[in-house]
Parts: sequence; structure tokens; C-alpha cells
Amino acid sequence: MPVGRSAIIGCPVSHSLSPALHQAAYDWLGLDWHYGRHEVTVDSLDQFIAGLDSSWRGLSCTTPVKRAVVALGAGDDTVRALGVANTVVFDGRPGQTERTRVRNTDVIGLRQALVAAGHQRPRSAAVIGNGATATSAIYALTQLGVRAGQVVGRDLAKATGLAQRARAWGVELTPRRLGDQLEPVEVVIVALPASAASALSPFADAIVAATEVVFDVLYDPWPTPLAAVAQAAGRQVISGLDLLARQAIDQVALLSGQTVPVEVFLTAAEQALAQRRAERGVGPCCVG
Repeated sequence: MPVGRSAIIGCPVSHSLSPALHQAAYDWLGLDWHYGRHEVTVDSLDQFIAGLDSSWRGLSCTTPVKRAVVALGAGDDTVRALGVANTVVFDGRPGQTERTRVRNTDVIGLRQALVAAGHQRPRSAAVIGNGATATSAIYALTQLGVRAGQVVGRDLAKATGLAQRARAWGVELTPRRLGDQLEPVEVVIVALPASAASALSPFADAIVAATEVVFDVLYDPWPTPLAAVAQAAGRQVISGLDLLARQAIDQVALLSGQTVPVEVFLTAAEQALAQRRAERGVGPCCVG
């Protein structure tokens, strides 16, 4: 197979472990492919795509372009339902919408991370966040059979809007403002950007008291303030590393047509995190 290129795009992306994971997968497959990272905003997306040549196989996408990339090609049922994608696959030259596919592997990654942690059929759940990842989290929960729950946001209007959209997916969500008391649930999924993680600190004890499981989509630095409280309280904690690795399985499969074991991704992620901690002079920590 000829030399290929792919990358993660978004803003910011300097923190992303995706290059380490995807490059490890390509090496494991024996592909002469190279994976990078590019700072791309919604406003610069079209210009970036126009600058790609035929060596490009696809893109991983993060904030803030997960909604904008939907227009780059044909979506499947999940992308059409959510209006959110994190994967772009070029079956021809980039920019040819008729030969480009857009997909959402966050949904599969979220679902499989929960199943791997022993939650094949969660009884109830709450999602904290109102953005693209929160949208994917709610959809993943519906696929696991959740039919009612709560959606929490710093902006109640946004939480209400997401709850209204979720009705079309068969789930009734009670919108709540961050700081409002949560009804007890089996799982809390935290889908906030790193810049907002500290906003949960004043409410961490109350959130943890309302659940058995905390799934925080962040992974560095770890533990997040909420995850630290959950660990101290003896709750099960799932980190964003599990999501990152499991959604990457499908991204690599979409681009290469081949499947890589999750252990390849997890090992690469743990090694990259260990190197970061060493560079910062921080000792090892547990990712649970």
C-alpha cells in the first residue's frame, strides 16, 4: 500500500495523544503511513481541506470542528441523527464530497468503554455537558438501552435544547443546571473540555454521591478533580483513555480496512502519558 497521511484536526490539538495511538497502529499493521496534528478552526477548515493532496487517507476531528466536518461528505445514520462527526475518510482526493465519508466513532468508543467496564445495560445515567461529545454520549447510552436520565449544563437553555433533541432518539432527559441536585444514577458521563474541568470541583462530592460510576472523557492531566473525588469515595472510575483507544479502533479500520487490537492503542497511550509526566517532572498515576 502506498505512503499515506492522516492527522487530527481541531483547536487546540497540541495535547492530543491521537498521533501516538494512530502511529502505533500503522506501525503494527506494517503501513508506511504517517499521522500528524494540525490546528484547524471552523473558519479555516475549508482552506485546510483545499490544501490536502491525494496522499491523505482521512482525518480525526475534535473540538471545535466536529459539527462543521459533517458537510465534507456523506454521513451514515448516526451522523445524520446527531449532526456530529469525528472521522473523515477520503476515498478520492480531499475536497471531493461525493467520494468522502464522514463518520462518528465516538459513539462506538463510548459504548464499548462502558461495556468493557461491565455496564452492558446501564439502568440510568446523567451526562454533564452539552457539546458534541455529550451528544455522542447520550446517543451511545440509548444504544445500551437507557430510556431516561438527566443532562446537566452550565447553561440550562443548552441542556434543555439537547434534551429536546434526544427525544427523537428515544430517551427522555431531565435538563439540569450544574449545581442542581442530581437524582441517583448508575453512571455519570462527564463530557466537558479540559478548560471546564475545574468548574465541577464545587459540586464534586454531590455528583459522586449520586452515582456508582464516573466516566470522565478527559485523560490528561489525570485524575481530573471529579475523578479524584470519585476514586477517594470508592466509586468505579473510567477515564477518557478508554474512549480514545476504543474509538481509534474504528477510525483506523475506516481508513485502512484493517483492525488493530485495543491493547496496541492503550499501550501507546500509556507510554505517551508516561513520557509527558517525566517531562513535567510528575510521578506516575493510575488511569482507572
